[in-house]
Amino acid sequence: MLAAARHTAILDAVQREGVVKVADLAQRLGVSAVTIRRDIDALSDAGLLTRVHGGVMVPGEGGTHEPGFALKSTQNLEAKEAIALEAAALVTEDMAVGVTAGSTTWVLAKALAAGPRITVLTNSVRVMEAFSSSTSGSTVLLTGGQRTPSDALVGPLATASIRCLHLDLLFLGVHGMDENAGFTTPNLLEAEANQAFAAAARRVVVVADHSKWGVQGIGSICGLEEADCLVTDSGLPRAAVSHLRDRIPSVRVAGHPES
Repeated sequence: MLAAARHTAILDAVQREGVVKVADLAQRLGVSAVTIRRDIDALSDAGLLTRVHGGVMVPGEGGTHEPGFALKSTQNLEAKEAIALEAAALVTEDMAVGVTAGSTTWVLAKALAAGPRITVLTNSVRVMEAFSSSTSGSTVLLTGGQRTPSDALVGPLATASIRCLHLDLLFLGVHGMDENAGFTTPNLLEAEANQAFAAAARRVVVVADHSKWGVQGIGSICGLEEADCLVTDSGLPRAAVSHLRDRIPSVRVAGHPES
């Protein structure tokens, strides 16, 4: 494949998926990682891409860029569905479960709605709506708050309502996960709400697909060590999985026999 064709394919993948790993691009295009990195250098120098740890993202997506829910809900859907099935298996009847806003947690909510009766606390109208057709008898509590582009309810009303409750389990969606920055979000008010969720929970389970690795938002939610479990997908590089297992007590790779 000629360089121009590779460049077009790389740009198409990034526009479609938001963040793409070097290893994934090399496999898809049938070339070496070294070749892909040279292509990325050329595209980045031209201002068409932004380099991140181990991959690339669309330009201009700095630490405060917040993609809308409509876009995020169409990205890496197969991975999110696999993560949802793996994570839903952690829930038992009559649990008090927190579910933060996000596209991965929305897919998870649909899986939880088909499961046992639970009480759910969420700051996402999308998550609440996922339970609308549930026949399990689950109760959904929705925080108040100001709506963000990613459809999270945040601010003092949201944070106050979260802090007064106690959760058996929290499913935490994140914008990025990084070996130095930990789990992050591009919205400072959402970071505050998610911190309140984590403080209210006995166990924190982060649900994040492979595209979140190496991505940083401006707001820190918590360090990697503060999560009790991470549920991710098989697209995450082995080196990243190994690093995360050194920092997080349980890392479950959806669809992998070890999980």
